[in-house]
Amino acid sequence: MNRNSSLQEIKGIGAKTAELFHKIEIDTVGELLLRYPRTYLQYPEVKQPDEVEEGETAAVFGRILQSPVVRKARSMAITVTSIGAMGVSIQLVWYRMPYIKNNLKPGNLYIFYGKVVKKNGRLTMEQPAIYSEEQYRQLEDIFMPVYSLTTGLSNNMVTKAVRAALEDETLFLDYLPERIRDKYQLCEYNYAIKQIHFPDDMDTLIEARRRLVFDEFFLFILGMQFQKEKKQKEENCFSFSEDGFVEGLMEKLPYELTGAQKRALLDVQKDLRSPYVMQRLIQGDVGSGKTIIAFLAMADASHHGYQSAIMAPTEVLARQHYETYQKLCDSFGLHIPLILLTGSLTAKQKRMAYEAMDLYPNAMIIGTHALIQEKAVYANLSLVITDEQHRFGVRQRETFAEKGVHPNILVMSATPIPRTLAIILYGDLDISVVDEVPAKRLPIKNCVVDTRYRPKAYEFIEKEVRAGHQAYVICPLVEESENMEGENVMDYTKKLREILPEDIQLGVLHGKMKPDLKNRIMEEFAANKIQVLVSTTVVEVGVNVPNATVMMIENAERFGLAQLHQLRGRVGRGDAQSYCIMVNCSKSKHAKERLNILNQSNDGFKIASEDLKLRGPGDFFGIRQSGEMQFALGDIYQDAAILQQTSEEVAGLLEEDPLLEQEESKNLKYYMDEVMREKSKKLNL
Repeated sequence: MNRNSSLQEIKGIGAKTAELFHKIEIDTVGELLLRYPRTYLQYPEVKQPDEVEEGETAAVFGRILQSPVVRKARSMAITVTSIGAMGVSIQLVWYRMPYIKNNLKPGNLYIFYGKVVKKNGRLTMEQPAIYSEEQYRQLEDIFMPVYSLTTGLSNNMVTKAVRAALEDETLFLDYLPERIRDKYQLCEYNYAIKQIHFPDDMDTLIEARRRLVFDEFFLFILGMQFQKEKKQKEENCFSFSEDGFVEGLMEKLPYELTGAQKRALLDVQKDLRSPYVMQRLIQGDVGSGKTIIAFLAMADASHHGYQSAIMAPTEVLARQHYETYQKLCDSFGLHIPLILLTGSLTAKQKRMAYEAMDLYPNAMIIGTHALIQEKAVYANLSLVITDEQHRFGVRQRETFAEKGVHPNILVMSATPIPRTLAIILYGDLDISVVDEVPAKRLPIKNCVVDTRYRPKAYEFIEKEVRAGHQAYVICPLVEESENMEGENVMDYTKKLREILPEDIQLGVLHGKMKPDLKNRIMEEFAANKIQVLVSTTVVEVGVNVPNATVMMIENAERFGLAQLHQLRGRVGRGDAQSYCIMVNCSKSKHAKERLNILNQSNDGFKIASEDLKLRGPGDFFGIRQSGEMQFALGDIYQDAAILQQTSEEVAGLLEEDPLLEQEESKNLKYYMDEVMREKSKKLNL
């Protein structure tokens, strides 16, 4: 068995189970082992009944007070007993497990593990696991992996499959040169894979993660720089004149661009007129006005007779760009052909879009991943723009660029990455920073509150809706999960429906919905047919809804600060005062400190910098950022030092061995050639 072996070579995995794994894009042994746990379950310290609080998952040491009673309710056996200490009792309930009665003897001591809820005024633990004191003590030091799942695939099934695969101890080549491993005291690769799934203790878990994060960053930067070294600066085949066209459009705007917008636009204009093709990143905070820069650059291309295209990460955002561009063209009196190309268009609509792309050599083309499909052929493509770059891989960006004859490339990102890290991560791009917010935007008013504030928050949301505005409510989960605690969209919507008046329309949005339904919900929210949208973080890169003035984020402590800042950026996009309510469900002092950074600042770059100072090895998986580069383990903030190390090592390696031909690089060259080819095949690129 090797990393490319089919999953069905693992003992116990048949065709049906393999199909379930396929749903989460796991088809080979290597893909299984490189899908790391999303967190770990560690059994908590044992408590007495009087120390337990409602809502926590606890291990409770207690004496059975009375013989368990088995009742029947709707043909279901319910077993009930209780434990107690210091005048506090906890009711224990098991459904469809009548045999439990024979296992529990009144007067005996046991440890019960489960979630404590309040039912009919009593603390209750449902379906608790039962342990003797000796059994539980053996579990306390174990880290149990918790994996991302799909319907029909249990955590136990994944755990068993991973254990079976790891019986072969040399599945992976250790491609990192030995001198680099020695220099940074990195453990062997196969050992790291084993320990990341089933760590012996916290020390080995940290050691394994450090090795795997080093590899992720090293390979990412090497892949980017290796391609860069192979490419010479490409000649700019497009001729842009200095005729004041863009300056004329700027004078017609109903507002003045900020100094930062003007500087970024000037950088773009200079690049378009330079002898070499543009490769530029515009990095600007949420709401800093990057869209107008993209429009003016595309209008510049169209004015000179060339096509341009902008690729957005979602259909909803692509449609909104299309509508915004239509309005801008009308207000400027520009007669530029606009073409929309997304995956949900009918076959006829796509055919018409392709025909228009062939017919109009100066069209502005707006779309999603459909822009890089094989059938999308461009007539005269001079400029390609990717919006929210962190949602697209480097290879996808290159594929987009290959649609034309060396077009100019402009990348836009709202992720607040400190400049030193941005230079490493976007090493193949020049960088412009838009670090000012348009003057008409009022700063968002923030507050961090605990769960007791919820009733006031609901009253405030109703008040804003009555004033004609709208609100987002963000939950970390789609539905209740036995592996994760936190508010979920489905139950929260039901709860809100009972609290808010019936005439306020609620909407539900989450990542498991079909794209068509997601688009419809977002369009209805944009049109104010929905006043309160209960959603997961899928709205992080969403539509522009200037009428939305309230962002309420449940379990705010569960999110990375950069992600919270991105979510907050969904409001404050109009002229009205906007608000962000962050509900902190944790009693941790550290969580309060982190959230206070957001409470005191709306500056994404400052937030990223402060977050970096506060964080350390203790924030293991809990503060994973979403959005920026999609690394499986690495976090560019928490692991900034490792990112710097890998950048230096890649630079040194390529300086000595630019084609990876030396003996120490042979495994690395194999990885770059073979594994990257597999990745491209998987992405159909």
